[in-house]
Amino acid sequence: MRNAWQGWQELSGLLLPVACAGCGRPRTELCTACGAVLHGAPARLVRPSPRPPGLPAVYAAAPYENAVRAVLLAHKERGALGLAGALGRALAGCVRAGAGRPGDEGPLLLVPVPSARSSTAARGHDPVRRIAAAAARDLRRAGLPTQVLPLLRQRRAVADQSGLGARQRRANLAGALELTAGGGRLLRHEFLRHGLLRLGRVILVDDLLTTGSTLAEAARAVGEAGGFGRESSVHGVCRAAVVAASPTAFEINRN
Repeated sequence: MRNAWQGWQELSGLLLPVACAGCGRPRTELCTACGAVLHGAPARLVRPSPRPPGLPAVYAAAPYENAVRAVLLAHKERGALGLAGALGRALAGCVRAGAGRPGDEGPLLLVPVPSARSSTAARGHDPVRRIAAAAARDLRRAGLPTQVLPLLRQRRAVADQSGLGARQRRANLAGALELTAGGGRLLRHEFLRHGLLRLGRVILVDDLLTTGSTLAEAARAVGEAGGFGRESSVHGVCRAAVVAASPTAFEINRN
């Protein structure tokens, strides 16, 4: 049923009149001007304040405001699946920025932050996995071996994050994620095979950074289950890439 719904969404986007998700300009799903907001600037290192313990280095393409906010919401909440390519391209630039030095060996492993099952069911798709897959295709076309590994899952239910402050979000998410069965074994194999522990080629990916609590929890789950401890992100096991981050996360790094 879900695949049929996705197919109808994609077909309707081709057959029915569309408007730019960012500004409403008719007859295009994403206009040139709004696309430039997503892709026109190099990926930036961003940092929320306060920074949650264990948060890896995070790169973002654009501030979460105006057209970028509208495009992300259209893809996530309104099923505008055709936007995944543009969002994936923006995410791919952030992955490249955080993936280490040119010439480093070993594949890039993109680990999407999981959505709650109820959210995925309600939306009919997993937006972060869809964007991650589009980013991986973009990176492979550029000659960078890339895999999407959906290794994380929710261990317990969490409360709706809307309206929660940074400290409340950390408490809400503490211990909420774990690796899937076999995920830790697979990561250790990749680390040993390609030296990824040294190179930091595991990239946690999400669509949005607000307080950083979700990415910090994902890094903890990857580090502990992979046998690298709570501080693995500090030593370069994980990096993170998001399409957008709160404007204040960009402003902090201007000083």
